[in-house]
Amino acid sequence: MADQSLLLPPSMTVFERGWLSSNNILFQHEQGTALVDSGYMTHAAQTLALVQHALDGRKLDLLVNTHLHSDHCGGNAILQQAYACRTLIPVADADAVAVWDEERLTYKATGQKCERFTFDASLSPGDCLMLGGMEWQVLAAPGHDPHSLILYCASEAILISADALWEHGFGVIFPELEDESGFAEQAQVLQVISELDIRVVIPGHGAPFSNAAAALDRARSRLDYLASDPRRNARNALKVMMAFLLLETRQFSLQALDGLVRGNRIMWAAAQKLDAPVDKLIVALAEELVKAGAARLEDGELISAR
Repeated sequence: MADQSLLLPPSMTVFERGWLSSNNILFQHEQGTALVDSGYMTHAAQTLALVQHALDGRKLDLLVNTHLHSDHCGGNAILQQAYACRTLIPVADADAVAVWDEERLTYKATGQKCERFTFDASLSPGDCLMLGGMEWQVLAAPGHDPHSLILYCASEAILISADALWEHGFGVIFPELEDESGFAEQAQVLQVISELDIRVVIPGHGAPFSNAAAALDRARSRLDYLASDPRRNARNALKVMMAFLLLETRQFSLQALDGLVRGNRIMWAAAQKLDAPVDKLIVALAEELVKAGAARLEDGELISAR
């Protein structure tokens, strides 16, 4: 029997994608269609196929991004080409997208990819959106990303939490890697979420879940652990970025990975916070990925196990 607490309105469909691509949320209503977040670039054709199949001949009218990390907006370009859909992005990223500054957008800084896309308007905290015949409040969610937004529908008690809250944690606190504040902002976001009446959380990664209070407890515990020693956040961040690149490329040598860490600004910033030579650090993190079942190591080659 389905968990009644997780039932979504008929105008909503969640495409649960994984870790390389974020989840996508599709809305279909007589007032129009919309998609929240579009996944990673190498999965763009799959994103388009999922949307086309679900829409069954209808046009996609609106595309909304919670934030512009590559795994949340990498399908924007292909969807714009297919549908000429109106696109909304966080207001703080508008200037960087307008000139396509890949450093400010962090794609070059993390070694990730994103095909250039355009936008029609921006979203600011305090705005309201009509999606699927429902009103959604736009809330600020800095911490993981200083410009991130989350969406809350009070009438249905549904939160689209992006990477601000997962069932078991939240996204890497990237600002702290470059000596900017992020832990305090993440704590504030968790407090804002705790004050909402929530029946269902749709996270950026992982299945929708109903027990927001338990997730918040786990997230706060995790945040306390990371904030008590920022090197923990740096080590986790570097391992997560390695795992992401491995999911994309499927295999690379430890030597190539050494070059990636040294050549990409945010990866290098994370490595610099750790008290270890980069080559030894990469070996240690590779071994942790193997131990976690995410990879196997053969003759100096790290190979994805997923």
